[in-house]
Amino acid sequence: MEKIIILDLKFKFGEAEDVIHPVVVKSDDSMILVDCGYTGSLQKLEVEMHQKGLDCEALTHVFITHQDHDHMGALAELKGKYPHILVVASEQEAPYISGELKSLRLAQAEQMQAYLPEEQKAFGKAFCDIIRAVKPVPVDIKVKDADVVAGCTIVESTGHTPGHISVYVKSARTLITGDAVALENGKPVIANPQFTLDLKGAEASLNKILNYDADQVICYHGGVLT
Repeated sequence: MEKIIILDLKFKFGEAEDVIHPVVVKSDDSMILVDCGYTGSLQKLEVEMHQKGLDCEALTHVFITHQDHDHMGALAELKGKYPHILVVASEQEAPYISGELKSLRLAQAEQMQAYLPEEQKAFGKAFCDIIRAVKPVPVDIKVKDADVVAGCTIVESTGHTPGHISVYVKSARTLITGDAVALENGKPVIANPQFTLDLKGAEASLNKILNYDADQVICYHGGVLT
């Protein structure tokens, strides 16, 4: 049976603190990381894994739920240091992760920049620069809904981005949702609906996940919904 280890990576942005939850799925013959954090955060990831009794060297796969910088920002550094790790992402997200297509989040941010009030333009520009700083990485394994990789089942959960995926670990009855679901005050919600690329799709994915045959749902933002 696979073991699920939830990581807690804490970041300070001015006065605000952000906590994200990459997840490790460990079995006898594989160790999967689902999402990997912000650009420049590899050392933080390594330290957190070490504190949980894990070693990045033992990772076999990294599943990227979607193209956003807080989910794949550290991917280039991770793959550069541990080149044996296989990168897994959906067929739709793969060209954005690999840099073949421009980030949809960057395109959205650039479009919004023109409409920001003057006092918010500096923040908007800084956000665009953060997304531009994400280095592309080739995807080794491209997946679609219901595919199984290393014992994990891919669950299409479009909306936040077009090719967003969640990861179901059947033996642990656990669904790892990326940004398909976020927890706010303990309640499941759509993550950042104002930036969601397909709100109707995101609503359908949220309902799909909440009705999924899982005992535990893990949200990248918010942690565990039981």
